[in-house]
Amino acid sequence: MLAKPERKLFFEHMRRVAEISDHAGGAGILLRRQASYLCSYDRSDDTRAWLAHMQRRKPPRLNHASWTPEWADARSFATSLTRHGEDDVLHAFIERGMSSDAGEIANLNYWAHWLGLDRLPRPDDTFMAARSRPLWDAGALLRSLADRLDPRLGCVDLNIHSVWSLIGSHPGLLTADPPLVSDLKDRVAVLFDCGTVSQQARRELDAVYYGLRLNNS
Repeated sequence: MLAKPERKLFFEHMRRVAEISDHAGGAGILLRRQASYLCSYDRSDDTRAWLAHMQRRKPPRLNHASWTPEWADARSFATSLTRHGEDDVLHAFIERGMSSDAGEIANLNYWAHWLGLDRLPRPDDTFMAARSRPLWDAGALLRSLADRLDPRLGCVDLNIHSVWSLIGSHPGLLTADPPLVSDLKDRVAVLFDCGTVSQQARRELDAVYYGLRLNNS
């Protein structure tokens, strides 16, 4: 909706915010991530290089055994780069950032908060690591994620993994909503035919489809 000059000014300001966010102390972590993420919507020719530069300035270190605040940074940068044709970073994040229960739990908590299913105010990122009974509804989250099983989306491999993880961590989830099961089967069939998902995502789709078939038997 913004005119081109206003759009240019907006993204210039967001880049500047991201670049100086370290001066804000602890609060700068969230500020840097959010500003950088918004910058990924900039279609300027140098956006991909700028995002990569920001990642190199402070590369996130993932802990396979437990969640750390840098996990959210790594996820955000990986999804941002997919808008500019960089899929390898996302695949690496799925492999390393969600190779443990801590990463899988953080991803689902992140989704629930971002999609508005967890309505509590969150002053920082620590809620992502919560292992206690979640305050969000798993069925509602699955319905929201189903809409993101679209081969046209850059982060579709992450969306596939999230659906696979959610179904696997909530036994009996599919029995509660037969119309959703039917919708998921149609969406999975489209993804099988699109030929654009990674081999890992295809294996997870196989597992999801098997579960869907069992639920209908």
